[in-house]
Amino acid sequence: MSKKRIAIFASGSGSNAQNIFEYFADSEMVIVDSLWANKPDAYALTRAENYGIETFVFTRKEFYESDKLPEILRNRKVDLIVLAGFLWLIPDNLIESFPIVNIHPALLPNYGGKGMYGMNVHRAVVENKESESGISIHYVNEKYDDGKLIFQAKCEVLETDTPEMVAEKVHQLEYKHFPTVIEKVILTDLS
Repeated sequence: MSKKRIAIFASGSGSNAQNIFEYFADSEMVIVDSLWANKPDAYALTRAENYGIETFVFTRKEFYESDKLPEILRNRKVDLIVLAGFLWLIPDNLIESFPIVNIHPALLPNYGGKGMYGMNVHRAVVENKESESGISIHYVNEKYDDGKLIFQAKCEVLETDTPEMVAEKVHQLEYKHFPTVIEKVILTDLS
């Protein structure tokens, strides 16, 4: 059986992407095919290169106004796109061509939507005096953070927690659960 192939899309530092590289490094079932970034200075590109993973950088025009990306991904026989800190809304030509999963640093449907990412989410959680936060892993559709939920994990938010403290708790959940959920999706749900 040929290995299932994942393409990761990232916009920033790529800590979740690296965690995924490490998780699948010795897998006999799944390979991280490539990392795609919309910013040429995204540190995720360096992390991918350090693991010998091929990288691609694309422009807004290539992403939204052409079929270049879906064509390349199809030619590379990608089975699943994983968004790991990727901030652009996904165009229809990708949504229609590939299953896509995303991780969101909150318990959706709370704190989702345009502009709700990273520290923006953690600040909102603290400002609203929430008692818990967590992660949501979901399929991607044409709206931000709106696709079908696959998995959620929670963490406690204390009254004394700062947004940075909440971010650290959420990162630990991301690192623990994102690769295993991806593995389940690609090997079970999509098979």
